Amino acid sequence: MLTVVVPARNEEDSIGACLESLVGQSEPGWELGREWEIVVVNDGSTDRTREIAAGYAGVTVLDAGEPEPGWTGKANAIQTGVRAARGQWLLFTDADTAHEPGHLSLAITEAERHEVGMLSYSPRQVVTGLVQRALMPLIFSELTVLYSPAKVNNPEHRMAAANGQFLLVRRDAYEKVGGHAAVMDAVLEDVALARIFKKRKLGLRFRYAPEAVSTRMYRSVGAMWQGWRKNLALLFGNPLTLAVWRVLDLVLLVGLPFAAWWVWEVARYGKGAYWTHYYGLVVLLIWVRTLWRFYRRVGRSHFPWGDVLLAPLGLPLFAALLYQSWFDHTVKKQVVWKGREYSGMKR
Repeated sequence: MLTVVVPARNEEDSIGACLESLVGQSEPGWELGREWEIVVVNDGSTDRTREIAAGYAGVTVLDAGEPEPGWTGKANAIQTGVRAARGQWLLFTDADTAHEPGHLSLAITEAERHEVGMLSYSPRQVVTGLVQRALMPLIFSELTVLYSPAKVNNPEHRMAAANGQFLLVRRDAYEKVGGHAAVMDAVLEDVALARIFKKRKLGLRFRYAPEAVSTRMYRSVGAMWQGWRKNLALLFGNPLTLAVWRVLDLVLLVGLPFAAWWVWEVARYGKGAYWTHYYGLVVLLIWVRTLWRFYRRVGRSHFPWGDVLLAPLGLPLFAALLYQSWFDHTVKKQVVWKGREYSGMKR
């Protein structure tokens, strides 16, 4: 009934936990190897990824050949897994995900209930360290606003989105659009595939699902930086404009309290000071409103409030990432991910 395809390239730090959570999905009438299967596709790993995956009973491990010109590595790996898949439903999930018990069958039930050919979950994000905790809520708050599930799930709205960390498709619908061959040269193959499903009216559903799946996307600041440089310019239509707005947020959040203090100093020592201190109060009230609006927006990221409170520290990093992503895609026309360079790829 279901084939889970896990593309994996140098994922020795996370593949074990992912497979533990998948193998543990067994429930009455849901036997691994009969009702469902797990296929791990080793995408040219140079670490212990393949060895670790092969150590799990009932898991099929395949090797993806080097992608042909025009193919991304991930699309090629998934296509390799699909060729060996027997399921009527296909779940594409990343090696850095962890799945809660029983939720694979529930996902199929949800897709069937809503009569969609594609169901995608946005996982609960696990972050560590100050930089990730300050930056990731900013990014995901923008994603939540732009790719609103209400718009994505509305068949009449053109907005489409999906998260490749959990992407469930009905096989007949997937093959009807050409599978990953249709998005072989897309850096964001998940969003590109979702757009095709929606355009072809095959049914698309997307939502935040912390009860079903979680992920630790990046295990270092360097990996996080490279990953978002690859994606941000593709996710946001005008990354430079967004960068300017986030710099403005920083200026207001930091500058307004200093402006209020300066006005009060003028009120204390300046000429005509009787009325001037009221202007300082007005500036302070503007700062409070700005702070409230900022945290209200970032609070939509689904991150814990402890991380959300750190978000102002991430504003200069977010602006720099947006600029670098724009530069890579627009000027250099080249991105790098997991040791591979991609030039002239589709958005």
